[in-house]
Amino acid sequence: MKDTTLVIMAAGIGSRFGGGGVKQLTSFGPHGEIIMDYSIHDAIEAGFNKIVFVIRHSMEKDFREIIGDRIAKKIHVEYAFQELEDLPAGFTLPKGRTKPWGTGQAILACREVVHEPFAVINADDYYGKDAFRKVHQFLVKTAEDKAEDKTFTKDENISGSSLKETCYQFCMAGFVLKNTLSEHGGVTRGICRLNDAGELSEILETKDIIKTKDGAAVYSANASLIPLNPDSLVSMNFWGFTPDFMDELESGFIQFLNELDENAQKAEYLLPTIADRLLKEGRANIAVLPSNDKWFGVTFREDVPIVRASILELIKDGQYPESLF
Repeated sequence: MKDTTLVIMAAGIGSRFGGGGVKQLTSFGPHGEIIMDYSIHDAIEAGFNKIVFVIRHSMEKDFREIIGDRIAKKIHVEYAFQELEDLPAGFTLPKGRTKPWGTGQAILACREVVHEPFAVINADDYYGKDAFRKVHQFLVKTAEDKAEDKTFTKDENISGSSLKETCYQFCMAGFVLKNTLSEHGGVTRGICRLNDAGELSEILETKDIIKTKDGAAVYSANASLIPLNPDSLVSMNFWGFTPDFMDELESGFIQFLNELDENAQKAEYLLPTIADRLLKEGRANIAVLPSNDKWFGVTFREDVPIVRASILELIKDGQYPESLF
């Protein structure tokens, strides 16, 4: 079996959650399970054999006690640390910067511990079993094709000559927009545009998407509410990458830092932006793997009882045992 890793981004501050707690470590299951427990359960079931937690050094003690040491009894666990000061040689932290650098830097923090095909998820999102199965199958198949020398190429016309350039082969779990909305406020979603082959052609980062009373989706722009197709596929930061993506992240982060100007305090190095750039440059194919599972997460504190009730329903439906411990 091919080695595959699940990277869980858990270093986020979670400011909208409020209340002073670390939302990634909030209990949701009947025996104290947190959302990550269910994601890890699904990942192991799908075939992943290593977990990498991306956290901050300041939360390491609590994190190990609440989840890390327990998960390490089930599967190989490693840690990566996302810190503001983790910058390439020659760069220093901009004065007054307190905001994390974003999901791109979070994955780059794993460069010393991830050397195999890997998936990336948020710590505070429930994705469902289907996405884990599909992403794992894609990663294994891509690794097998590479081992058999099935090189994926894309035509490039440079200085009048037709050349073949190897493309990255990545994937993304796509969720139905109406299955990803909160009852308690607007959310940001990356709405996907696909080509005829079902591959990603563009991600439209759309802010303040609101669920209406009749279940439709709208977002606010220029004081108007603009309708969206509720059946659109959206990105929920569930990606599948090959290990050579780390090199791309490293060079891209240097470019990102070099281009900082008046946005030095707030600019973020984000996975959707990085993926979109690779698509536009013709250097990546990103398969969108549709999932009909209902996403849920804890964007707002008011989401907590809904998440708890949803997990109880999944247990009653037989998808999970009552206790995962």
